[in-house]
Amino acid sequence: MTVPAGVEETLDVTISRMRLRAVVRPGTGEGPPLLLCNGIGAQQESLKPFVDALDPRITAIRFDVPGVGASPIAPVPLPYSVLATLAGQLVRRLGFERFDVLGISWGGGLAQQIAFQHPARCRRAVLVATATGWMMVPARPGVLRHMVSPARYRDPQYVRAIAGKIYGGTVRHSPELAKALLVEGDRPPSQRAYLFQLLAAAGWTSTPFLPLIRQQTLVLHGSDDPLVPLVNARLLTRLLPHARLHVYDDGHLALVTHAAELAPVVSEFLLAPDVPAETSTRSRAAGRR
Repeated sequence: MTVPAGVEETLDVTISRMRLRAVVRPGTGEGPPLLLCNGIGAQQESLKPFVDALDPRITAIRFDVPGVGASPIAPVPLPYSVLATLAGQLVRRLGFERFDVLGISWGGGLAQQIAFQHPARCRRAVLVATATGWMMVPARPGVLRHMVSPARYRDPQYVRAIAGKIYGGTVRHSPELAKALLVEGDRPPSQRAYLFQLLAAAGWTSTPFLPLIRQQTLVLHGSDDPLVPLVNARLLTRLLPHARLHVYDDGHLALVTHAAELAPVVSEFLLAPDVPAETSTRSRAAGRR
C-alpha cells in the first residue's frame, strides 16, 4: 500500500461474495501488520483509541466482521473457523503475507482460531480479556444475562446502569467511558447480527488446540473483569506453549479506555526480536521453578 505512514485508509474488500470494511493505519516500520479482532457487537471504530496509542512503527488493520458496522451481514451464521479464513484472506488482499493478531473478548476467540489456522502466516498473538470458549470459567449469571442482546449498543441509560457490573475496573465509577465506546457509533448491531456472532462461538472451545499454537503469545487481562474472570487468563497462559501473562489493574474495557497504559505493553511485545521456540520454552520452564 502507498498510503503515508499514520494516515488511515478505509477500504471495502470483497471476499467470497462478502464485503468487509477495513481500516488500515500504515506504520513507519517494516514489521508485519497487526490485525485487530473486536468484541461482540463492536465496530472497528471502537478500537481507534488503542491504535492511536500504538507505536507508530506498527501497521494496524481494523475490520468489521460480517453484520457489524459497515460490513453487511452474512446470509447464515459463520463459525470462528470460517471467520478465521476470511480474516486471513483479508490480510492477504490488503497486500500482507505475514501478520500479528490481537483479539479482545469475543475477538480473542477469533484470534486464537486465526493463530491455529494460520501457523505459517501469523507470527505473534495478543489475547485480551478473553477465554477458551465454552470450557471457560464463566461469569456469574447476573453478568451473563446482560450479554444476550445488543441493548447496550443502543440505549445510553441502559449501558450506564449496567456497565460497571459487567465491565468492572474504572468503568464501575465512570460508566460514561463505556457509553462513549458502545452507543456513540452510528451503526449499532441488529438483533440478528448479534445472534449470529453468539452462534459463531456456540460450542466452540480452543482447549484441544491451544497446546499446538506455536506463536509467541501475550495474554493481557484485568484484575477486575466480571465478564471474563481472571482465572481464564491463567488457564490460557498455562495451555499455550509460548505465552506470558500481563495482569493490569482494571477491567474488561481497559485496552481502549486506558490505551495509553496498555498500548506500550503490546507495542514492546510486537517489536521485540524474534525468540527461537526452544529458547522460549526453556525460559518459561525456568520461570515456573
